[in-house]
Amino acid sequence: MEKKENTAKTRFQMTKKRHSETLEKAIKEKKADSEFMGLCRAIAKTKNFFTSSCCSGRIMLLELQPGETKKDARFHKKWHCTVKTKEVWNALNETSSGELWLRMEPLILHIGADSLENANKILDVMKKAGVKRGGLIVAKPGKFLLELEGTQRMSLPVKSGKKILVEKDFLELLVKKANEKMKKNKKTIKRLEKEIIKAVK
Repeated sequence: MEKKENTAKTRFQMTKKRHSETLEKAIKEKKADSEFMGLCRAIAKTKNFFTSSCCSGRIMLLELQPGETKKDARFHKKWHCTVKTKEVWNALNETSSGELWLRMEPLILHIGADSLENANKILDVMKKAGVKRGGLIVAKPGKFLLELEGTQRMSLPVKSGKKILVEKDFLELLVKKANEKMKKNKKTIKRLEKEIIKAVK
């Protein structure tokens, strides 16, 4: 039993070290998500947790070819903040093929814990912060990985081939809705950061 516990502890320490180094490299190369940087660094300093990946949310135009799924799609344009209708309209008028979908995707955060007890601690914090989607996606000795995801999202086609499917007035309404969702998403991140830092100290 003791040998298994030591193996699990070593596995967790190695995994945490690798992800902490990856985080610092991403920060140094300015590839880290600025909205989550403070939280990720705070978690990296703890003994029992690490972060493996995150995205604070984004508004985008996603290009899909016939028969493709989101997995095969490419970004035509993306913004990690609120956006102006003019920016989206100009992007729609750029050359593209297939379909363009206007999407707003919420925050997603992966946190690793050294034990089921600590993983449950994050799930409790998640609920306090108002994040409704989340759970364990890996559960084995030395590695309990959680995925937390926001609920603010929207997705609809706005261009097919060369034809823009929405009038500018309607696009303005869509962008307004996407921006409202983005603002709510950012507030959730702030609450989540506050609650997690308090819980993992």
